[in-house]
Amino acid sequence: MSTWIPVCTVDDLPVLGARRLERTQGPAVALFRNAENDVFALLDRCPHKGGPLSQGLVSGRRVACPLHNWSIGLDDGQAAAPDEGCTPAFAVKVDGGVVYLDQHQIDTLGIDLPLPQAGPCRGARPGQQPAPQAT
Repeated sequence: MSTWIPVCTVDDLPVLGARRLERTQGPAVALFRNAENDVFALLDRCPHKGGPLSQGLVSGRRVACPLHNWSIGLDDGQAAAPDEGCTPAFAVKVDGGVVYLDQHQIDTLGIDLPLPQAGPCRGARPGQQPAPQAT
């Protein structure tokens, strides 16, 4: 039995954009809204290199990863061929303009996956300064 929890309203989601839902464990959940006002939820982590899908471009029922332009299905998290891989997709329910996610899925899906990393701190260990960058 699903326990649906309200996470935002449809109007909180930008058309052709996303918002993030932080979790106590694991990577955030990215909530997307396409031009037809359909709402989707994926783990905010590309299956390729872990890029933040919430920063990608939404087109139709797909999102392009901002790091390497992989096209990920919003319905199922599946990468488009010839790329291979999948990111967890979360069940979404919209009722009266309110977006709901399943509490069990929020608590369990993808919590064992590493957090996305990008930028100058990539590869640094916690409490360690990042390596100097070549100029």
